Amino acid sequence: MDQRNQMHRHIANTRKSLFDQGYLDEQFIQLEELQDNSNPNFVEEVVTLFYRDSARFLSNLDQALEKRPLDFNKLDSLMHQFKSSSTSIGAKKVKTECTHFRNYCNARNAEGCKRTFQNVKKEYTTLRKKLEAYFQMSRQVGPIETACRSR
Repeated sequence: MDQRNQMHRHIANTRKSLFDQGYLDEQFIQLEELQDNSNPNFVEEVVTLFYRDSARFLSNLDQALEKRPLDFNKLDSLMHQFKSSSTSIGAKKVKTECTHFRNYCNARNAEGCKRTFQNVKKEYTTLRKKLEAYFQMSRQVGPIETACRSR
């Protein structure tokens, strides 16, 4: 087997592990299905936009968590927006942590919100690193001649 095939296999295994470990869900596959020869970097572009735009949400949440008294309705609204963005790229673990955060908002639990926000940022950062590595490998190897998807 040549090196290119080995790299494609490595990329496929990396992608599979993102699903197996619960980082991504079905929505990511739906994004991939929208990618074609006319727009071969579609998924990477969507994910890049997500990370660019989501930095603002995280900053706004950080600032809102510093205010006293906490405005749980505002926090919930900000997290709802961030969760929607996360859902759009299939960021499963991030989305789960967003749900926990919103539950703490509804319960008016300040400590729960703060603790869960740290988890949101951790999952967000972890996924970002994993996706950056995945996209970098994909760019180096280029497209597979015959389209094949593992599910």
